[in-house]
Amino acid sequence: MAMETLEQNTIELEKQTDGKKLYSNAQLLNFCLGFFGLQFAWQMRIILSGPVTEGLGASPFIFGLIWLAGPFTGMIVQPIIGAMSDNLNTKFGKRRPFLLIGALLASLALWAFPNSANIVNFFGSSLGQNLPVWSALLFAAITIWVIDGSVNAAQGPYRAMIPDNMPQEQHAIANSFLSFAIGLGSVVAAGTAPLLKWAFDYQMSIPAQFIMASLAFTLATIWTCSTTKELVSKPAQVENPETAENNSGFWNALVGFFKLSPDVSKICIMQLFTWVGVMSMFIFFTQFAIHNVFAVPDLTNATEAIKKSFENAVNQGTNFASISFAIFNLICFVVSLPIGILSSKLGNKNVHAFSLLVMGLAFLAMTFTTNVKIVGLCMAVAGIGWASILALPFAMVSKYIKKGTEGSVMGIFNIFIAGPQVLVCTLLAWFISQCPTLTKDNYHWEYAFIIGAVSLFAAAVFSMMINEKATVTENA
Repeated sequence: MAMETLEQNTIELEKQTDGKKLYSNAQLLNFCLGFFGLQFAWQMRIILSGPVTEGLGASPFIFGLIWLAGPFTGMIVQPIIGAMSDNLNTKFGKRRPFLLIGALLASLALWAFPNSANIVNFFGSSLGQNLPVWSALLFAAITIWVIDGSVNAAQGPYRAMIPDNMPQEQHAIANSFLSFAIGLGSVVAAGTAPLLKWAFDYQMSIPAQFIMASLAFTLATIWTCSTTKELVSKPAQVENPETAENNSGFWNALVGFFKLSPDVSKICIMQLFTWVGVMSMFIFFTQFAIHNVFAVPDLTNATEAIKKSFENAVNQGTNFASISFAIFNLICFVVSLPIGILSSKLGNKNVHAFSLLVMGLAFLAMTFTTNVKIVGLCMAVAGIGWASILALPFAMVSKYIKKGTEGSVMGIFNIFIAGPQVLVCTLLAWFISQCPTLTKDNYHWEYAFIIGAVSLFAAAVFSMMINEKATVTENA
């Protein structure tokens, strides 16, 4: 009798966990270490790409166009890599090869980006020619595309490893652990240079910060690939082969994605507004810190002498942006696990909507001040929303993923993260370039936060419209 009860309990546990073993907290921490390193790449990209490209002559609009690398590679690379990883079968696994290759390529580009002018001058000297002044900016733009494409190639399969290897009941907490790693990685990446300046009066150069990111990304990814095992799942089965012959695999996956549930569309619309809001801050905050908070005029067409005279103020603005992002991600780091716990009790959509509302209010507050302390406080409050954004939408959509389609679904879902960024990189960047100050020596960078706040409020509304109690079947 006792044996029968034990067998029944075992069978019931396997049903609850989809036949997958529950991860311990130590295993979850180990799993997310690669994301800790990956965030070094994103953080340097977010904080320091503006000062580098502006120094090479990029206007706000050109800067926005360069930022298109992120969304375009996200929309193209992640769905393709996701589908490829669903069907890959190697001794090394199906996700890990993409993590490792993406990290190595991104690391090379991270080194090259801040050294674009030196690299172009070196090749120009080797050829005995004086290359055009825009050559360095073009080279920098290319390396940005390589960074973003490579990081996206690693990020999609990484996310897919959660539904691959963990039972559904752990998806929310696993994504919260990734949020935890992103927050911690961002704090370390963004805080290193300001800490060295404060503690030792040493100003870490921008190229040195990119080298730090390159090493962190590579080493952390190698560790994850070496210590994380993958469960093998069969590729998704096509229910109607005749229909499949008339459509591409990606089109089938896209159509099937939206047929899973009406709530999937609501989640995607929520993501669209969310990422318009988030990227409005990510892309333009450093320039806001330099030009609005520290009163540095626009240096796009300035002479080298003028740029030199504002070098100290630019460094102060850049360090302040780094500190602000460190605070932003520190709060994300602190609240990420509590958000995962609260969402399991109060519901993903309720916690997420509240977090988006808080983030939007923080953005609005920043438009009315250039006070260093208040801006830093607003960034801290916004970190609550960031912790939720990094975890709960993925937990919401993961309940609709069919076995064998994890990579494809995560890649398609990323379209609604990357797509909105195109609007920010083009329309918002153009709008800001058309809004100079009365003295014509600066731009209204704070307008980005107003648009971002409105978008976050809209996302919160769509979050509350999601029916989390909807029934999901295996063949939904």
